[in-house]
Amino acid sequence: MPPAIEPRQALSRLFRRHRIADLELLCATLGTQSRMTVFRRLSATGYHSSCSHAGRYYTLADIPEFDPDGLWQYQGVLFSRDGTLKDTVARLVETADAGKLHRELEQLLRLRVHNTLCDLVRCQRIGREPFHGAFLYLDADRARAAVQRACRAERDREAAETVGALDPSVVIEILLEVIHGSTVGTDARQVHARLASRGVVATVEQVEEVFRRHDVVKKTVPYPSRHSRR
Repeated sequence: MPPAIEPRQALSRLFRRHRIADLELLCATLGTQSRMTVFRRLSATGYHSSCSHAGRYYTLADIPEFDPDGLWQYQGVLFSRDGTLKDTVARLVETADAGKLHRELEQLLRLRVHNTLCDLVRCQRIGREPFHGAFLYLDADRARAAVQRACRAERDREAAETVGALDPSVVIEILLEVIHGSTVGTDARQVHARLASRGVVATVEQVEEVFRRHDVVKKTVPYPSRHSRR
């Protein structure tokens, strides 16, 4: 077997078993301590680095099954079709019909993004405006941002109307679910799923609006530590 084929086969076997790997495991698999050699072998095949865990994990290019948001989570490690977290957050903000709130991005990515958002605003890749005591992040282009802002305002109005039409007993059920489920998180989608399993009818948007009206503090499942292993 030609020597050049062996590293490709070793990588293929590794990623069939583990799907993702860090540099230590890659070095052991390829029998080298040289980072340059590892990345040369990966580049020959095509690869992605994680946008969580400080880019510490890698996978082959054909392994991720990216969702409609361009994201792939595996064992708590996030990969994005954009590569870096900064590029991912910028795209999610720019392509969102109604912009993105900080909490929406954190719930979607399951990562802390405060510093990333500050960096993007500072270098004017995205914009931001106050919104109900938080910040709404928008496209840097003013015309596009105006469309996003108008869409967000319309969604906000519709959400307020739908909550106003909710039976008070459903509002009580939502708030009780927050209390009873406090140990597993108060993400609106999680609460919506738990309500649906009990036959309580309410949309995610209605749950979000109840949260806002009653000043419910969102508590999600813990973010993965950048130092944690797979």
